[in-house]
Amino acid sequence: MKKIILFVSICTSISLFSQVDKKTEKIKGRLFGGFESNSQWYLNDVNREIQHPDKPVRSNNYLLVNYNYGKWTAGIQAESYASKPLLNFNPKYENTNIGTYFLNYKSKKFDITAGHFYEQFGSGLLLRSWEDRALGINNAIRGGKITYHPNQNLTFTGLYGKHRTGFEVSKGTILGFNSDLNLSGLFKIESSEVSVGFSYVGRDEKTTIVNPNFKELTNAFSGRLNFSRNAFYFSTEYNFKSEDGILYPNEVKTFVKPGSALLMNFGYTKKGVGLDVSLRRIENMNFLSERNPEYFAPEQSSLAYNDRMMNFVPSLTKQHHSNLANIYVFQAQKSVSIVADNGIAKAGEIGGQMDFFYEFKKGTALGGKNGTKIAINASNWFNLKGDYTIFPPDYTTDFMATGKKYFSDYNLEISKKFNSNLQGSVVFINQYYDHKLIAAALNVQVNSYIIAPEITYKLSKNQSIRIATEHMWADSDRKNWAALLAEYSPNAKWSFFVSDMYNYGYDETSNLIDDVTDKFKIHFYTIGSAYTKGSTRIALSYGRQRGGLVCAGGICRFVPPSTGIALSMTKSF
Repeated sequence: MKKIILFVSICTSISLFSQVDKKTEKIKGRLFGGFESNSQWYLNDVNREIQHPDKPVRSNNYLLVNYNYGKWTAGIQAESYASKPLLNFNPKYENTNIGTYFLNYKSKKFDITAGHFYEQFGSGLLLRSWEDRALGINNAIRGGKITYHPNQNLTFTGLYGKHRTGFEVSKGTILGFNSDLNLSGLFKIESSEVSVGFSYVGRDEKTTIVNPNFKELTNAFSGRLNFSRNAFYFSTEYNFKSEDGILYPNEVKTFVKPGSALLMNFGYTKKGVGLDVSLRRIENMNFLSERNPEYFAPEQSSLAYNDRMMNFVPSLTKQHHSNLANIYVFQAQKSVSIVADNGIAKAGEIGGQMDFFYEFKKGTALGGKNGTKIAINASNWFNLKGDYTIFPPDYTTDFMATGKKYFSDYNLEISKKFNSNLQGSVVFINQYYDHKLIAAALNVQVNSYIIAPEITYKLSKNQSIRIATEHMWADSDRKNWAALLAEYSPNAKWSFFVSDMYNYGYDETSNLIDDVTDKFKIHFYTIGSAYTKGSTRIALSYGRQRGGLVCAGGICRFVPPSTGIALSMTKSF
């Protein structure tokens, strides 16, 4: 910790000294970064039969300091997890240490980085490294990266390194090359925008298997095309991964298959109307910088923490802000799973999502005085149809055929501004969720209907109140839920809120997805406040966290049930 404080002090001193030269009055250097702290005091909850953990006060803290001087930028991120990280964060995050550091040189044609860096090729189906603190993800690559721009129409990137895992790096080595070509610019096409891209990603990891039937270097390739003309756009991307060992059931041995992913996206958009369609087929695209996961306990592996992920495979479904719509959450099925115990056999997913937006103009029958907006979303996801063998494990799939249904979500949102002070919306949602097929667990299928009206009333320029209600009707599992949120903002700096979720209409003896995590007849209430001034935000809350998945951008992590006080602080400079 002393080293971190010393580093920050030196950077601050350099910044103050070098920002202005008294003789030339020219800015030479700039210090920037941010601080974030997320803390939790876990309490006992008799009604939920929850005992606080051995270290009840826990905190995740991040201090990022960057210094820029001309074409050079250096940065370092210090992290402290005291006394331990928040519940269900990667156990490899502990104590205080340097998380990432880098040195970057950037000119008109070159962008060169040594140390830790983040990168994404195409849509990320082969390679994406990024940080998401809420999900506990930081798979930065430590090594070197060079990006070359010979002109505004060509970009080439090469990289080499190892994934960050905790405060260490992975055993496997990552190699990558990416190219992006703007054909419209190269060939002076003015009527439309056309671009192509090609990528290569390699994962080199030694194996302890004697005479393995796969190579230590796994090669993956990607090609993509983007086209747009006026209001229409289209893009497609195909990815292929060479044969590699598959986890079966929890260790790579001799079960070997290649992988592939096809993504298509097209749509039409102009003022007042828009349509977007995404279609995707994935087969065996679990891609890790280490083939075998690390186990911290018999049922606790690094896979649960999205650790050492090479690629980015989000679920292509509506990202609802409704609490009840996020109880039964779909996660992208990128892995092969053949489970002898319950007969589950799957190799990926196939399906798609459609978004349609339309705004009824002001003055029309449906638009009224201020107009009316509607948004329709539909998504359907299925297992790959094919022939599956449980023992020995094997499969062959049909390329464009659908198997058993994983999940579906159909929803309609209507939003309207009634006057300058009052606006509201209502959402109707129908979801289907097959827990057995998605999670390879209990034989429970849920069909649910949700209605979620919301209204916001502006009391003055900076003063408002928002009330959101929700109700779910479900035909199985815990049956019906009701939820309420009330938020009051007296001014631009302060906000206060109270929320609650309640479950009823269930049969405790029926087949449940989870009858252990939380007892019945429980209110999941939360009360809190937030203060914002400039780039500083402080939030304090007390309440109950329902056990389940927390998702961001289609990637999720499991949050255990808890009761306690939460404090978060963010500051950028």
